[in-house]
Amino acid sequence: MTTGERAQGPKRRGLRTGRLEAFSDGVFAIAVTLLVLDLAVPASASQHLLRSIAELWPSYLAYVASFSTIGATWLGHNAITEYLEHVNTVFVRLNLLLLLVISFLPFPTRLFADYIGQNSNERIAATIYGLTFLVASTLLLVLWRYALHAGLVRPDAEDEEIQLLTQRLTPGLGGYAALIIAGIFVPIIAVIGYLVIAFFYIIPIPQRRWNRLTARHWRRRSRG
Repeated sequence: MTTGERAQGPKRRGLRTGRLEAFSDGVFAIAVTLLVLDLAVPASASQHLLRSIAELWPSYLAYVASFSTIGATWLGHNAITEYLEHVNTVFVRLNLLLLLVISFLPFPTRLFADYIGQNSNERIAATIYGLTFLVASTLLLVLWRYALHAGLVRPDAEDEEIQLLTQRLTPGLGGYAALIIAGIFVPIIAVIGYLVIAFFYIIPIPQRRWNRLTARHWRRRSRG
């Protein structure tokens, strides 16, 4: 090694993913915890507790839809980071934007639960709710696309695995856009649709294909 090479020092290959994953997991966990804080019966419910609990059904629906969406986003985020060799500063900032939206989600969830059934207000609340889901889903896809474009993905990742993950992250965008429009007319149907999209992301891919990809993953880990 020459004197000039020693002066320059080792080339930096990028930032490690460990701290990014730990911080992201913490934000996801806090977001789902904040959702349940909005489930509370009014102080006047003591005389008709069962009826008061039943009347909170919009809150239950919004809670399940938001929890499922955050859970689905976390699964997608976890899949993305699993394929990363390293990250760069742009990826970290895009990740922060995603976490910004995720941590904001308890607000539109409460908004929808409070204003459902109140004429035009419920349409506004449902639209804000759907737009938040759409932005979160878009940012997750942007995160993955940028990782591919910037060469952050592990070189041993196979094309089939990359294509499969890209396909899993893409379909919800059109669905969210359609449901936001539907929510202007029938807000409840839109929220049920958001829940269906979340279930699509949560439910595993066909078992045979999943087993094949999982086997490859564990073979790589055993060799490492």
